[in-house]
Amino acid sequence: MTRTELKGVLFLSDFVMFQMAWVSYFYLRVRSGLFVASYLPDFWLPAAVIYAYWVVVFLFFGLYGSWHAKSRVDEFALVFKATVFGALVIFFAIFLDDAYGRAQVDSRLLIALYWAMVLFFVGGGRLCVRTIHRRFLLLGVGLRNALIVGWNEKARRLHDLVEQHRALGYQVVGFVKVDKRKTGVEYKGSRVIGSTDELPALIEKHSVKEILIALESTDHDKLLNIIARCNGHDVSMKILPDMYDIISGQARTNQIYGVPLIEIMPEIMQPWEQSMKRLMDILVSFFVLTLSSPLWIVIAIAIKMDTPGPIVYSQERVGKDGKGFKMHKFRSMRVDAEKDSGPVWAPKNDMRVTKIGRILRNSRLDEIPQFINVLDGDMSLVGPRPERPFFVEKLSKEIPLYHRRLKVRPGITGWAQIKQGYDRSIEDVKSKVRYDLFYIENMSFRMDIKILLNTFYIMLSGKGH
Repeated sequence: MTRTELKGVLFLSDFVMFQMAWVSYFYLRVRSGLFVASYLPDFWLPAAVIYAYWVVVFLFFGLYGSWHAKSRVDEFALVFKATVFGALVIFFAIFLDDAYGRAQVDSRLLIALYWAMVLFFVGGGRLCVRTIHRRFLLLGVGLRNALIVGWNEKARRLHDLVEQHRALGYQVVGFVKVDKRKTGVEYKGSRVIGSTDELPALIEKHSVKEILIALESTDHDKLLNIIARCNGHDVSMKILPDMYDIISGQARTNQIYGVPLIEIMPEIMQPWEQSMKRLMDILVSFFVLTLSSPLWIVIAIAIKMDTPGPIVYSQERVGKDGKGFKMHKFRSMRVDAEKDSGPVWAPKNDMRVTKIGRILRNSRLDEIPQFINVLDGDMSLVGPRPERPFFVEKLSKEIPLYHRRLKVRPGITGWAQIKQGYDRSIEDVKSKVRYDLFYIENMSFRMDIKILLNTFYIMLSGKGH
């Protein structure tokens, strides 16, 4: 099954189990006679509302994210955390309802009983789904195609581990050498099918979803090249580590079924932080666009009076996972500013910038239309600035790990923007990439708040560029 089909099974399982928990609770609370019921409550509407509530809670905790070959113990532990949180929210909601005299005091105590039922049914349902999925993996059904990078004793040991632990969910389609010598040799039916220079083509040809790296210690300098060649492809990368072998600031060690693997460039933000980040994006963007609507008229008149041309300028940019989108800004340059020169970086005293454009840039008011991009989901409030395709292609060849910036949604502002001005040279871009990578490796909801507050201060002080 595909990842989407697996998630569909998970949603169906949760739906059935949440309804079973509600039916059991409703019967025990209303029909069993064990508890006093002052009136007969409705059944269907609360069932629909409470299910929608739990779906939101589970999304918040990342329980509908990627879950291929996840440990059943880890799965149940996360369900436990989510249900405890959800039950506490219900508990305090009923506590506030009690304060107005509209609920029985003992109804709060019944929440513990309802929580136990939800944990039993939903947690049990998830364990069943996970167990069935694991059985399919052991039978070779639903495996993800994997390439092992390396041709040495370590790579062959990794091959044996993958074959021994089928529940990992990997199907080795071949080995990839770090050089072009001795292709065609094989180990236990798996052949060397190419070199690291051919990784992009091999990923596409064999529909690869996992890159398992088994390099010798002397080959670790080639790791950046491997990561760069895998960027832009929907693959996960993991390393079979030596003892205490950690890629500083870029890795997290996991043990799945006893097999230690270092995950390269994992998702740093917790699921709840990602949910809060997106919620903040939507709320702040809607608020800013609504509040600034009268200002649009003033800015539009000022731009039109200053120079001829459109009010809003739309430009092709590269977003998350290399997907293109149209980014919107209030026009701050003359029309056809790059007609003769082509794409160039803006110098310090850029003569192409109009008088009104300079004011808009210093106050960052030219960025307001980008909140539409944020609402659309192409951008976030905080993240690396999106770049044009021309520069992405150019910089990817010159700066190691530049494509790492494309693993997250681009932002209106970011750590690089509050630390440094506009790009004027390749050295400025290299400096910004370091800031961007620092943000990606340390991104959190708290850090986003810090960046937004600093950006707000820069806007008020007129220190923008």
